Amino acid sequence: MRIWYWVWRLFALLFLLLLVYQLWIFAHVWWWRDHNPSTSAFMEDRLEIMQNKNPDAELKHQWVPYAKISNNLKRALIVSEDAKFVDHEGFDWDGIEKAYEKNLKKGKIVAGGSTISQQLAKNLFLSGARSPFRKLEEAAITLMLENMMSKRRILEIYLNVIEWGNGVFGAEAAARHYYRSSAAQLGPEQAARLAAMVPNPRYYDKHREAKGLMKKTGIILSRMHQAEIP
Repeated sequence: MRIWYWVWRLFALLFLLLLVYQLWIFAHVWWWRDHNPSTSAFMEDRLEIMQNKNPDAELKHQWVPYAKISNNLKRALIVSEDAKFVDHEGFDWDGIEKAYEKNLKKGKIVAGGSTISQQLAKNLFLSGARSPFRKLEEAAITLMLENMMSKRRILEIYLNVIEWGNGVFGAEAAARHYYRSSAAQLGPEQAARLAAMVPNPRYYDKHREAKGLMKKTGIILSRMHQAEIP
């Protein structure tokens, strides 16, 4: 009987720790409704990796408000990453099903099916390790984001924290890194190319003329007029 007593105490402690962690995340999401995050879990991970090689390494990152980011880039990212962004409630079930079928056919993970909200949840709070728990946590955070923030705010934060190269984060840093321009001045083709880089930004930072990048840029450019932005 004493063993079961300690087992239940352990479960109660784990539940309490999980609850505290969820409340910590909830508090951050609530705060970020009208305050800008200065960093993210993914940015901190990348900085640590970079500083292990070079202690003086720094991230390129500068926050800019939604109104100072080109609508071309907003449309390009929605077309590329989440065509149903303004309509869904955090999850694109058709996209998830198609990604599953594609991965099953290829015998490996080649498509994710994650929405912009899911990607933001992962980037803000989670490590890169894949596990069932992490996917469940990602789903829980996605629901918090969708229920506590507007689509416009979700997209604004996403545009400011996603990776766009080795140590390059956010639309403003990306525009300056690749085009010596501001995020507000990005033209359609520039925006389409940046959107095409998102799935593998560090590779494309080194291989800017890759055929796959050129092809995807053209596809995004041809579909940008279809995108609805918040």
